Amino acid sequence: MEIRPYRSVLYIPGSKERALDKARTLPVDAIIFDLEDAVTPEAKVEARATLKAALEQGGYEGKARIIRINALDTEWGHDDARAVAGMQADAVLLPKVNSAQDIDALAAITGDMPVWAMMETCQGIWNAMDVASHPLVGGFVAGTNDLAKELNCRARADRLPMMTSLQMILLAARAHGVIAVDGVYNQFKDEEGLRVECGQGRDLGFDGKTLIHPAQVDVTNAAFAPSEEEIALARRQIEAFEEVERTGQGVAVVDGKIVENLHVETAQKILAMASAIASL
Repeated sequence: MEIRPYRSVLYIPGSKERALDKARTLPVDAIIFDLEDAVTPEAKVEARATLKAALEQGGYEGKARIIRINALDTEWGHDDARAVAGMQADAVLLPKVNSAQDIDALAAITGDMPVWAMMETCQGIWNAMDVASHPLVGGFVAGTNDLAKELNCRARADRLPMMTSLQMILLAARAHGVIAVDGVYNQFKDEEGLRVECGQGRDLGFDGKTLIHPAQVDVTNAAFAPSEEEIALARRQIEAFEEVERTGQGVAVVDGKIVENLHVETAQKILAMASAIASL
């Protein structure tokens, strides 16, 4: 399985040439080129051509290119899907996914193009395991704003009312090897609040976070990358385990804690992710 970072996933309006150009220079791991919420109704048709031209021009090397279309039950959805099928992108992002049947409906238009799913409805969260098992699905994006609206929950810094939904997204994603990206942090000028929420998302197990502003990139990249302490510990765990295997004596212990196979597998993933980030 390819290991690549998805620490920072920035939404960029597909209709704004200046934003599309600036995105080429940003140190983000992935871009969601948005044809949905970030584009006004009167600009949606033209946005398809604007985005297609930007992708053909290139310059997004090293960044995963994901295009969010409008939902298929809107007047723009099917035309979006047909247009995206001919664009130079890595995946298409479908909003408001409720079931695996929604992925089938999209695939009937986009073929074998990889699909990411916006997990932002109560029905979708409930069916997350079924959606994640679809062979075309490669990623989940938590749509926390829409989900909060559906849940009728209050906004809290600790996101306690949303915790069950976030964990269901992660359980399904991990069960089927799907990337899971946390929702946006709306206060883009609140760097400390962003740092806290990124830490929570990383602790939960998310691969990264969706962003609404370039000012959020540095904090997010740092939060979802292995720290120097984690990298050093991973190396010591691997070395200790390999030494025990070589001598055939005792058990591996690092910092007073036993090191088993599962710890070594985690350590190897940490080092592989650190290497992938460094290569960018």
